[in-house]
Amino acid sequence: MSLAGLSKHETARAGVVYGIAGIAIALVATVVEVAQSLQAGAIALLLGGFVIGGAIGLWRARVVEMTGMPELIALLHSFVGLAAVLVGWNGYLEVEAVGPAQTEVPAELLGIHSVEVGVGVFIGAVTFTGSIVAFGKLSGRMKSRPLSLPGKNVLNLGALVAFVGLTVAFTISPGLGVIIALTAVALALGWHLVASIGGGDMPVVVSMLNSYSGWAAAASGFLLDNTLLIVTGALVGSSGAYLSYIMCTAMNRSFIAVIAGGFGVESGTAADVEGEHHEVQAEEVAELLRQASSVIITPGYGMAVAQAQYPVAELTSKLRDKGVEVRFGIHPVAGRLPGHMNVLLAEAKVPYDIVLEMDEINDDFPETSVVLVIGANDTVNPAAEEDPNSPIAGMPVLRVWEAENVIVFKRSMAVGYAGVQNPLFFKEATSMIFGDAKQRVEDIISAL
Repeated sequence: MSLAGLSKHETARAGVVYGIAGIAIALVATVVEVAQSLQAGAIALLLGGFVIGGAIGLWRARVVEMTGMPELIALLHSFVGLAAVLVGWNGYLEVEAVGPAQTEVPAELLGIHSVEVGVGVFIGAVTFTGSIVAFGKLSGRMKSRPLSLPGKNVLNLGALVAFVGLTVAFTISPGLGVIIALTAVALALGWHLVASIGGGDMPVVVSMLNSYSGWAAAASGFLLDNTLLIVTGALVGSSGAYLSYIMCTAMNRSFIAVIAGGFGVESGTAADVEGEHHEVQAEEVAELLRQASSVIITPGYGMAVAQAQYPVAELTSKLRDKGVEVRFGIHPVAGRLPGHMNVLLAEAKVPYDIVLEMDEINDDFPETSVVLVIGANDTVNPAAEEDPNSPIAGMPVLRVWEAENVIVFKRSMAVGYAGVQNPLFFKEATSMIFGDAKQRVEDIISAL
């Protein structure tokens, strides 16, 4: 019911409510089941965990800005991974560490339990450190450029081979040293996988980590003999993988290459971009908009940072009142999360019917009077089509440079999140307007 509700704008709020209800039912059912076999002190600890975790979650949800949502989601995925690691270790301490004679697990099923422990710890540890790195990149605490260690593909494959070998060894002869080694290999692999992926692909990484967290939850479900965890984990894992595949297709990226930390992809060196940019003021932009017959606005992460969606919505309304056709072009990975820009524009009451996806609007730029690029950079970079050595080569972009006039809102001439210079800034039809995007849009509204 939650997923069905979230599939349409009109029912999205109800979809969220259904999702909350589902989680609440699952939590209550878990407490009731566990309470039947625990003493009062243990139940108090369990409820204490509920209160502390719920308070932290509520606090973070209330204070997080929309711009901080991608890294918050990445951080939440890390908790799922860490939980899976702890459940795996608990399974080892309950069964393998005490020996088959001291456990309720039948001797013929002990090997299966050991495999479950190994797989659960591995998936959870990869998810944990991978999500921490994604959080660091998305929040700016780490550089967005991909890490390129010598022989990185060999390192990844070696870690997978080591995982298989250690799991077999743990199944044959469970021991503390083996499970410590397994955990260490998985933690290192998770860190290296995501560190090797560039900033331009981070939205796919968040979706991919969502999938990993689902499989980690499913692995925990097997260890805990919890059917609900298995079912919901598999649902999250498969849907996250499918979303990642759809996004990779939209970005002309190899699904296998992205989920394997850039396997088989060599980082190119972008061509040097030379030229002079042309700067304009708000009054000149207002005059261009006054004379325009059609306007396309292409927003990006910079609009979210500046909280410029509200004046952008006001500008849109004023231009439409003057008879100007105004539409929005949304790149599949605009912002740092799928749907990031759509949510911001909906929040500012921009009509849904004028917010179009890249494929729906890309052919309309040649007939467009003015394009306003507000806080976007990599998603409008012609180097993706013109420079085969660019790190974003082959990624579909909004072809804004085909319009009659392009106005780019930026704080400075700095490169975008993918660390690539944008030749768009130096094209003849392009003009730059510098400063805070929200303030500049408000200046244009005043000039109008």
